[in-house]
Amino acid sequence: QPLVPITTTETGPTMVGDEYSDPAIMSYLGARKTTMLGNNFSEYHVDEPPRLVLDKLEKLGYKVVTMTGVGQTLVWCLHKDANDL
Repeated sequence: QPLVPITTTETGPTMVGDEYSDPAIMSYLGARKTTMLGNNFSEYHVDEPPRLVLDKLEKLGYKVVTMTGVGQTLVWCLHKDANDL
């Protein structure tokens, strides 16, 4: 299963995926697909803070493998073991 990047700059909304993200997972998270004016790519966002998004992904079997800060943005990378599919 691919890594799921999660980024945010505040307590919400939270960016939870790109245009190639699994639609079933995005639906489960309640994410909406958006394209910012001037961008040639789409992103998925939810209004919930990262804490709630991470809790939902944990229920699907994802585990946080790394986290970092980029400026005022936080990024979490999650992984789900292929044996858990």
